[in-house]
Amino acid sequence: MLQRLPLALLTVALLAALPASAQQQAPTPDGPPVVAPSDDPDAAENAPSKVPLEEIRRYVAVFNAVKEAYVEPVEDKKLMQSAIRGLLLDLDPHSTYFDKQDTDAFDEQASGAYEGIGVELQQQADRTLLVVSPIDDTPAAKAGIKSGDIITAIDGKPISADDGMEPLRGAPGSKITLTIVRDGAPKPFDVTLVRDTIRVTSVRSRVLEPGYGYVRISAFQTDTAADFQKQLDTLQAKGPLRGLVLDLRSNPGGLLLAAVQVADELLEKGNIVSTRGRLSISDSKFDATPGDRLGGAPVVVLVDAGSASASEVLAGALRDNDRARVVGSRTFGKGSVQTVLPLDNGDSVKLTTARYYTPSGKSIQASGIVPDVVVKPEGATPDAIVGQDGQLYITEATLPGHLRGDDEGQAGYTPGDVLDGEAPIKAALGELKKLAVTARAKPAATPR
Repeated sequence: MLQRLPLALLTVALLAALPASAQQQAPTPDGPPVVAPSDDPDAAENAPSKVPLEEIRRYVAVFNAVKEAYVEPVEDKKLMQSAIRGLLLDLDPHSTYFDKQDTDAFDEQASGAYEGIGVELQQQADRTLLVVSPIDDTPAAKAGIKSGDIITAIDGKPISADDGMEPLRGAPGSKITLTIVRDGAPKPFDVTLVRDTIRVTSVRSRVLEPGYGYVRISAFQTDTAADFQKQLDTLQAKGPLRGLVLDLRSNPGGLLLAAVQVADELLEKGNIVSTRGRLSISDSKFDATPGDRLGGAPVVVLVDAGSASASEVLAGALRDNDRARVVGSRTFGKGSVQTVLPLDNGDSVKLTTARYYTPSGKSIQASGIVPDVVVKPEGATPDAIVGQDGQLYITEATLPGHLRGDDEGQAGYTPGDVLDGEAPIKAALGELKKLAVTARAKPAATPR
């Protein structure tokens, strides 16, 4: 989940939070940085994050050794970028360094228009790319790429630490071949895709049956809340809604504010989500404003193992406020907030700055949201053993270096399933009809 805080203000806050000794470090022309003496006699005790001078010397020694003895010349800039990436590598899977190209691509995806194949990815420690989810109606989705797939090579070449996901982008109409490892497949296989201009329509709707609407949100972008309002208005123009299925399956998340705005459209009052971090500027609380666009008509939220981050915020907010029933499978479990910090050269750092909490005060980090009604994939028996259906069960809890969750490791944890097709929608509709029967006995509210 990406939080759009005032970046300049957060950068200042981060710098202000550094120990005085760290702020006073300055490199000398011929040697390692020198730490200026502090006027505070208790500075060492009050600055646990102070970098010891011997560690700085060790870094400079390694830097010089590479420069002088590596088999081929290495540019200073490349070495420094590698060092910066290494600084973030062991923090958590979602903190990363973006060069200018990566920063521009990240901003484009948030706005919903970019050139590529249309897939949400997570780079792993071994440089392979984990598919969190393909985006609806993009080359990746049409080619059959699935949540949990592992991309091990691009155009026959292993994924490099420097290029990362960049080769996936390219001119519309150009071809790209991905080598995929999929649990249940006997061996890696290649998939050839044609890049396209990805214009993500994050919200779609249709009528399932007279009086029962369906809204699909595939990602949370800058215009998602406005599109959600339009789609609800379109459905209501076709006749009064007795209930709504809100489909968040394989929704990888996106902008926090967009998820908050969608929740507000369906809530009359109550807390939506709160965030808490080390710095006070990372703490926030979002509450609903009066007015429920559906007038209290029941809602069922459909989720699966690919539902992550902002989609989990929305599902948690609606359930904790007794506004919706959650149907499907345990969600991904990404309960952290990332903030993009711009650097003066056009690069940026995407840093995990807080955890988020649902209205009940629960963190779903590394545990996910367990649905009220569990739905199994088509063809799986109700008591199927995890992994029997051939899916790759990768969740936040299995990512190397993930933040430990409050409820992580509790007995009975099993990862969720990826739920494809129309069968889960039919199951959600069945639950919605049950809720509608109960709702008919209550006085109706007025939609705003």
